[in-house]
Amino acid sequence: MAQPENRPNDNRSSNGGQDPSFNWRGVVLFAIAVMLIGGAFVFNKSGPMGGSTEMTYPAFAEALKKNEIIKDDPRYPVSLVAQPGSANELIRAFRKSSAGGAALPEEVRVQVNLMYLQDNLYWLLNENGIKPVQKEDNNMIAGALFSFLPILLFIVVLYFLFRQQIRMAGKGAMSFGKSKAKMMSRDKNKITFKDVAGVEEAKEEVSEIVEFLRDPKKFQKLGGRIPKGVLMVGNPGTGKTLLARAIAGEADVPFFSISGSDFVEMFVGVGASRVRDMFEQGKKAAPCLIFIDEIDAVGRHRGHGLGGGHDEREQTLNALLVEMDGFDTQDGVIIIAATNRPDVLDPALLRPGRFDRQVTVNLPDVKGREEILRVHAKKVKLADSVDLAVIARGTPGFSGAELANLINEAALIAARLDLKGITNAELEEARDKVRWGRERRSLAMSEKEKISTAWHEAGHALVSVLLEHTDPLHKVTIIPRGRALGVTMSLPEGDQYSFARKEALDRLAMTAAGRIAEELYTKDLSTGASNDIKQMTRLARKMVCEWGMSERLGMVEYGEHEDYVFLGRDINKARDYSEATAQDIDREVRRLVDEAYARAKDLIMANRDKVELIAKALLEFETLDGAQVKEIIETGEMKTPPPTVPKPPRSEPPPLPVADEKPAEDFPPGLTEQPA
Repeated sequence: MAQPENRPNDNRSSNGGQDPSFNWRGVVLFAIAVMLIGGAFVFNKSGPMGGSTEMTYPAFAEALKKNEIIKDDPRYPVSLVAQPGSANELIRAFRKSSAGGAALPEEVRVQVNLMYLQDNLYWLLNENGIKPVQKEDNNMIAGALFSFLPILLFIVVLYFLFRQQIRMAGKGAMSFGKSKAKMMSRDKNKITFKDVAGVEEAKEEVSEIVEFLRDPKKFQKLGGRIPKGVLMVGNPGTGKTLLARAIAGEADVPFFSISGSDFVEMFVGVGASRVRDMFEQGKKAAPCLIFIDEIDAVGRHRGHGLGGGHDEREQTLNALLVEMDGFDTQDGVIIIAATNRPDVLDPALLRPGRFDRQVTVNLPDVKGREEILRVHAKKVKLADSVDLAVIARGTPGFSGAELANLINEAALIAARLDLKGITNAELEEARDKVRWGRERRSLAMSEKEKISTAWHEAGHALVSVLLEHTDPLHKVTIIPRGRALGVTMSLPEGDQYSFARKEALDRLAMTAAGRIAEELYTKDLSTGASNDIKQMTRLARKMVCEWGMSERLGMVEYGEHEDYVFLGRDINKARDYSEATAQDIDREVRRLVDEAYARAKDLIMANRDKVELIAKALLEFETLDGAQVKEIIETGEMKTPPPTVPKPPRSEPPPLPVADEKPAEDFPPGLTEQPA
């Protein structure tokens, strides 16, 4: 394995190998403060004037008269302490304890002004037969320290509390242009390619870079050169950042990580300076990897800003472009960037020579989902009966982050039920909770609304089973979940990557069936089908404008359809078709919806008794699986009813949600949901 000559040790942090979390200066300052406080305490207790009682001169004379002062005991002498530079003299004596017995005498001290009381003092001592011990107080340093100790202690504590701010303030004014890239040490990053599942093609592409860094001669002998940059593109939660961390764990080279937002500051020119400093650090540690997360924060289209403002982001982008492939290129510095908005990136950033390779991190297929579930299942305890392949098949369209959340939610549910392991039931409930929200059994619905919801879902279920080009019915329930009062779920037999016209027409009919069945029971229209109407309109418009499924309008795309709108680019973009064409589009959308409505109505009217049986079964059991619904349609009865679950007591009902407030979301790939 080839090792670079000037590469720093990966086991050390960027501050020279010292642990940044332990500050010896703070420990020393704290020890000094403790010593000063202890010294002050000891000095206060054991100093020349510590531990004694103040007494006035007349009170001392009265105590001598009453024989309360010890006069002739050598252990407790009477002392005269001279104080140089002062007109006072201090008497230190001991007063007999009032408790008597073996109690220790009390020390007293008396300040005497020699200018007025010197003669009286010596007469008083001679009168009582006291020969005082003459002393001189020379501890001026201790006295001065005792006087200035509070101020000194305050300064030390203040510096100790604000040392970090002082240190940062000293260099903060000159560090705006320094890169905030953090060097990741190998001992702290334990993630490798073994921890990344479901994105095998992406792993192969980035592992090639790791292999190049480990043994560059293997590629250079054939004339190959190291790529300048790798852009990882994919939906949120697909594992782009995790894959970058795995590269850091696998590569035996320095790895710097930074976010796109760390470049832009309130000061003009700071971002460009940080880019240059980042590449300068990379050049010193070359060959190395630099990972920029969410690069769209700094790499957006130039010249598409709104409302003026400074061009700080454009300056930063220009600096990044020059450093990656300009006159002064940095050999051996590989940029790895991640984004879920490649449509807003500047074209100059995406050309070969800068980001030579774009790695698409897609949503995992059924095999990838099973691998991801197995990776996350290592951290929890599963029952022996759990089949992760079934869970993987039932989670089409789930990203890696959603699958990790599913395992975690299942563990929480199992813990709440005091189970010894996670079973299929908890995984199923966790999947429904992640996708549609938690069950709201406490929601108090009126009997009329509950029956109406049951008929609505029965209509969806019936048409889903009867039509040929729909996905197999998985489950239908009238238990409120999330914002929906009921849900009909269909799951495909495998991952679905394309969408046929017959499938789209059958899905339109199935979506319209809920409104028809509900109207058949109530003889009226309600707001319960508002989400169905939004989904039908959106699907029909995609068929006409994007997928070329209209015979009248043909294979023409009308309008540019992006998943996200980039306001700076799209706000002034004119419509690329005429008003007459817009009217034709509206007519075609209406025709597709009306025809689907008519198909669904014919099916429901011909099988009205089956719709009623399904609705009654839903009212009794609340949830039916696809096999039970199919049993009712084929035989007119349900031979294998679900087990009856005792219903929890209902609390005071919260206000019912307004049906119009339910979100109108596109169907996830391969997954159909029909909320009531």
